[in-house]
Amino acid sequence: MGPWRCLLLLPLLAPALRSQQQQFMEYVERRLSLLEERISQWHDQSSRYSTELRDFKNQVLGMLEAAEKEREAMRAEAESAAVRVDRLEREVDYLETQNPAPPCVEVDETLMDKQVATAKQRKNEKYTKLTDCSDTIASVRAMKILKRFGSSSGLWTKDAAGSSEKIYVFDGTANDTVYVFPRMREFTLFSATRKAARIKLPYPWVGTGHLVYDGHLYYIRQQGLSFQVIKFNLANKTVVDSSVFPAEEQIPVFGLSPSTYIEVSADEEGLWAIYATKEDEKNMCLAKLDPASLDIEQMWDTPCPRENAEGAFVVCGALHVVYNTRLPSRARVQCVFDVSGTLAPEDASLVYFPKRYGSHSSLKYSPRERQIYAWDDGYQIIYRMEMKKKLEV
Repeated sequence: MGPWRCLLLLPLLAPALRSQQQQFMEYVERRLSLLEERISQWHDQSSRYSTELRDFKNQVLGMLEAAEKEREAMRAEAESAAVRVDRLEREVDYLETQNPAPPCVEVDETLMDKQVATAKQRKNEKYTKLTDCSDTIASVRAMKILKRFGSSSGLWTKDAAGSSEKIYVFDGTANDTVYVFPRMREFTLFSATRKAARIKLPYPWVGTGHLVYDGHLYYIRQQGLSFQVIKFNLANKTVVDSSVFPAEEQIPVFGLSPSTYIEVSADEEGLWAIYATKEDEKNMCLAKLDPASLDIEQMWDTPCPRENAEGAFVVCGALHVVYNTRLPSRARVQCVFDVSGTLAPEDASLVYFPKRYGSHSSLKYSPRERQIYAWDDGYQIIYRMEMKKKLEV
């Protein structure tokens, strides 16, 4: 084709070329617009991520500052605790230097004979009451089963004279470790002993006749054929005093509790000891104890038989003996002996305990709460008592 023909076709092709150029420009503009839109989105996201990263960084810095402050506070508390522990150790060392040496608890035959002779001189004398307490038990008003803990025989109680809420648990009839719970709640809710402190006694106890009274533990130790009352300070964990019990040829005081030879009890009048000897092996004896010196102030022969007795306690100067049967049935207070003579045995109420599991191995009267802490075949029970005046019974 010659040049002149190309010149003739050029006017015809020009519109088509302009149309294609226009389409191409529009396509490029659309692609550029889309690219700008994506760049704008990326910029927005980048700004947002930068803001979130900055906020997160500020938050982490704040947490690190708070952690540093807490670390400093804990370090200060640890240093303060170390100072207090050091001071406590110095105070304990001081107390140990101030406390006298533990008394000798070996049996002194001469002293024992003297105590026996003095006690016999005071036997069955008329008792002069220290308080105006004139109540006696009318009935068991309520019963509450707390839990089951330990072996079938044992003892649990509070301080009979103080205001402490601590619970003291003596598991078994021969042991040397006392469990101490801070309150009734911890004793009730927890089956294990992890919430309890442990007090290891210098000598093992025998039986279930022990007592916590005014910050001291009065417990029974057997040494050969004789029995000793040990006075143990619960605050500084030391033996304050001890005394050979001035009774000859002792036998188990309760027919159904053969491991208990002396029952130490507390009431509104103070401390008492319930025991039995071969001299009158059918009935129990009662003695008034001086809590400070452990001396026997007075002694009485009671008409209450040992046979089928499972426990006893004193209320307002009157001995209450609880009886059962060898095949456990319903326990009952069937013998009352009033040392002041105000309440005649025939005028006392016959008090029945609700039948539960077996036979009580211990019954601890709390004069402060007017209730009894009982151990029944491994179950810990509280009996709330209904009281009446002796003249109204």
